[in-house]
Amino acid sequence: MAARVELRSITNEEGNRLLRIIRRGSGSVVTWRRAQIVLLAAQRMPAAKIAEVAFTDADAVRELIHPRPRNPDAAYRRLQRLAQRSSRRPQAATPDARRARTQGGRPTNTANVA
Repeated sequence: MAARVELRSITNEEGNRLLRIIRRGSGSVVTWRRAQIVLLAAQRMPAAKIAEVAFTDADAVRELIHPRPRNPDAAYRRLQRLAQRSSRRPQAATPDARRARTQGGRPTNTANVA
């Protein structure tokens, strides 16, 4: 038998947002179904019962609640690349460079202007 699906408790704000998605009915069917499954899981409903209500498989419910990376090494490498990118962010631009970007031209050199 598969392990019970455990979901962290959700805040009132998160619960209200999920309810709004479910009640609205417009938008993506995938988003609606995911919101329904997460809300039912937050109410401590077993995965088999959620699957019955959502017309899906219990394993699909478990996978939605606790997704596993298909390749853990690739996920780790991706996190490492993201960490490296965030550490290499460029320094703040000078006011002239910012002005040139917003005006679509090059920064002017005030020393050479006659």
